[in-house]
Order: sequence, then structure tokens, then C-alpha cells
Amino acid sequence: MAQINQDKCVGCKICMTYCTVDAIHQDGKKCYINQDECTECYVCLRQHVCPRDAIEAVELEGFYKQFQHVMSDPVENHGVTGVTGRGTEEVKTNDVSGRVKKGEVGICIDMGRPGLGVYLRDAEKVAMSCAKAGVKLATADHTPLGALMPDLSTGKLADECHDYHLLSVIIEGKCPEANLKNVIEALQAVEGEIDTVFSLGLILRVDENGNTSALDCLDELGIPLPYRGKVNVGLGIPLSLA
Repeated sequence: MAQINQDKCVGCKICMTYCTVDAIHQDGKKCYINQDECTECYVCLRQHVCPRDAIEAVELEGFYKQFQHVMSDPVENHGVTGVTGRGTEEVKTNDVSGRVKKGEVGICIDMGRPGLGVYLRDAEKVAMSCAKAGVKLATADHTPLGALMPDLSTGKLADECHDYHLLSVIIEGKCPEANLKNVIEALQAVEGEIDTVFSLGLILRVDENGNTSALDCLDELGIPLPYRGKVNVGLGIPLSLA
């Protein structure tokens, strides 16, 4: 945990310009870190932004504080998935893993961002909306957020984690192609209930001509077809054929 040594701080406010979520404030002539707003990204510590070395590390106590730091610090390696930067590959290696089968749509919801962050209570709202709409949420083996869900079928997180603030977090899962419209409608409904932003990524299997009918529902919903994407060319065969 990062904190500012009040004996060393001279109130220059340099550290405030580096905080990724504006969690550093000034009280009188001294700066301090609001621990409820801090994401434990450790940018201020790792970059040694304070000219007086007033920002100091205090041992992180408890599972959720450790989780908060690992998810928010892009140079940390997640212990279960072995992936840095929020601990997930976001199904980017589907041509190798074959996690999303034919007839399915992979769901990847990126919540929060630098400057804003995301409280896990808001991540829960989105995860529960997805689960109710028919998304099968990914397990902790694939995405760290799964470790906080006692029951993946509901998307509810452990109550103890609700007030932890992360730089960003990813909700992953999949659903049948025919159910994609319901999922998008659920996301449209919940977006007004949260105090952060999110973006939706879709992982699709195309036919031999590079086409898919899964996105036909976007026209029904009045959503323009996406024009940006990443393409896996199938070098992972034969696993991707499953």
C-alpha cells in the first residue's frame, strides 16, 4: 500500500499530477493518499515521482488488497493465470485454446480506465446482468475476477470486495450466438446504474469466407457494425476446430 510520509512531504503537489485516478489530495500544506480512492497501481512508487521520497510502501494486508494491486499494476504477474496486465488474455489466443466454440460468442467487457477506475461493486452489477442474460462467466483459471464469484451462475461477487477500487477489470464469458441480442440489451440497461465506463469486445468464429451472422442483431438494436478488430488466422489448428 502506498502512503505519504507527512514528515517528508513538502506539499509540492508533483505526485498529484501522476496519480492515475486522482487519489492524491492536499490537506493544508501536505499531500495524502485517499485509500478509498487509491487503486494500488503503484505508479507513484515505481516511478519515484516524489523528489523527497515521501511516498512509501506499506505491506498489503489481506487477499483483496493483494488482488487490488495485482489487477491495477500492469507489471504484476497474476499467480493463477500467469498473465500480466489484469491477469487475462481475453480469449485472444482462442485459435490455440478453442475456448469459444462454433455457434458461440465470447464476451469480454473491459471496465474502468486510467483517470476513473472501477469499484468492484459496479463490476458485480455488470457481471450479474450478463449472467442473468445467459452469459456463462469464465472461471478463475481464465480470468481473475472469477475467483471473487462464489457462484459463477449468478455473477455476484463476495460482499467483502465491493468497496475496492481497481484501475480496470475485465469480465469474461460466452453465450450462444442466438443469445447475443439479449446480452447487449442487458448491458444497455445496466450502463446507467454504474459510476464508470466499459467497452464490449466480442470474440466470433467466422466461416470459410470470413462471415458470421452473429452480428445481425446489431442492426436490430441500432448499433453500427464495428470496424476495428483483431484477427486470429487459425495457426492453432486443430484445437480451434473443437
